[in-house]
Amino acid sequence: MQRLFLFLCAFLSYASTFAGTQTGQVTTIRKRASDGLIYFYLSGVHSGAPSCAGSHDYWMIKDENSNTGKQQLAILLAARASGETITVDGSNTCTRWGDGEDVDLVSY
Repeated sequence: MQRLFLFLCAFLSYASTFAGTQTGQVTTIRKRASDGLIYFYLSGVHSGAPSCAGSHDYWMIKDENSNTGKQQLAILLAARASGETITVDGSNTCTRWGDGEDVDLVSY
C-alpha cells in the first residue's frame, strides 16, 4: 500500500508538470490598451495545454511590464517581422488571463 501511495504521488507530481507547446510562425500579436494584456497566436499545432486554457490557441505573456515580458515581446516581434519559426513552451498556468496559458519559454 505504501508503494502504491508513493507511486501515485510521483505520478501526479509528474503529470502536473505537463505544459503546452507549439512550434510555428507568429500570425498575430495583440496588445490591449485597457489592461496591457499581450497575447499572440502561432501557426502549427498547439498541444498539451493545461485544462485552464481549454481549447484556446493563444498564448499570454505573463507580465508585460517585466524585463522578461519585454524580451519575449521583442522576440515575437522579430519572429513576426522575419517570418521565422519559433517554439513556445507554456508554464502550465493561466495566471495572466483565465483561459490562456502563460508563456514560459520562447525559442527563436
